[in-house]
Amino acid sequence: MSRALDLMSPETRANPYPLYAELRQAGIRPIEPGGMWAVSRYDDVVAVLKDSRRFSSEGLGQGFLPPWLPRNPVTQSLVMKDPPQHTRLRGRVSRAFGPAALAVLEPRIRAIAEELAERLVRREGEVDFMAEFSLQLPVRVLGLLFGLEPAQYPRLKEWADDLVSLPAGRHPPEEQARLRESLASLERCFEGLIEARRAALGDDLVSELIRPDADGSVLSHDELISFLFSLLPAGVETTVYLLANTMVVLSEHPEERARVLADRGLIPRLIEEVLRYEPSGHSSLRLVTEDTELSGVRLPRGAMVVVLLASALRDERQFPQADRFLLDREKPSHLAFGHGIHYCLGALLARLEARLGLEALFSRLQDFSRTGSELQWSPSLIARGPLALPLRLTPA
Repeated sequence: MSRALDLMSPETRANPYPLYAELRQAGIRPIEPGGMWAVSRYDDVVAVLKDSRRFSSEGLGQGFLPPWLPRNPVTQSLVMKDPPQHTRLRGRVSRAFGPAALAVLEPRIRAIAEELAERLVRREGEVDFMAEFSLQLPVRVLGLLFGLEPAQYPRLKEWADDLVSLPAGRHPPEEQARLRESLASLERCFEGLIEARRAALGDDLVSELIRPDADGSVLSHDELISFLFSLLPAGVETTVYLLANTMVVLSEHPEERARVLADRGLIPRLIEEVLRYEPSGHSSLRLVTEDTELSGVRLPRGAMVVVLLASALRDERQFPQADRFLLDREKPSHLAFGHGIHYCLGALLARLEARLGLEALFSRLQDFSRTGSELQWSPSLIARGPLALPLRLTPA
């Protein structure tokens, strides 16, 4: 393995799993971009994610604030804090994503999913599942949560894409200028939302976050902005790609596709195996806070670690037949939504959206198949899914 290994090469972005397998054999080692240390084995990934003292989330900010970007509120958000700041902030916002809150949301999400599914199956010929369903469902749900006007919904995916593109580190000057304006416009949008909710509270997420806690504590204005910045890519990218990746995987596994279309009770199991086999979240970043050793490799203080979640989920030591998609796999304790104190706050919401979306769609389908040429995948280091997904649907 003397050649340069690059997570952002076109070959790797098209199919990262051969490189992940190679890295698991080699152990922890430097990798491009930026000479980061790649952590690819399941046990090593868990060790890093559990140890916020030696592997700091505050180091994430380095990847999301390149020198040409003057400001990015996401660098001060919950996902980039260590205890005790993280503990206080997570406790303050977690109730908005708990089972009670989602039970209230479920009928509204189901109605959106049913509307989108009905419209999709009425289309004749080829449809782009990404543009017409996979994107629309989480964007409309997040717009509902934020209390945005529907005219603003289309911008949410653009803003989310721009945020997750930053750690790639390869942006020509004209793209840098566009990204600076994009993030500034997103902040103006959230500033307007907060100002409007302070004037008149509603039943949306922003209003819930503004309300004082039981002990009278409140989030500061900067904490509100930073949390909304971090929620956007998590709320959009995760579910967009979870839905799309599910359809990609099923298109490649006809027997499993037939089983799920015939028995929608299998959908929760399907979602869990897709989250393992082709997860939407592929990596996270951590900063080494002191000279330390991990699996026999010395990591110097200040080193950036790229935690390859998707590689860990294909680790042969953890998952029998790890490279096979098995609908009947025993429910694994997997890492698709992270691990430890930074386990994704929105995991329940993502699973709920995916389940309701697939139930609405599969109840109207007899079959479906992919059309067109080879898929083009997202260029992000953080999230993975197709940029477009042409399908031909056979209505039930």
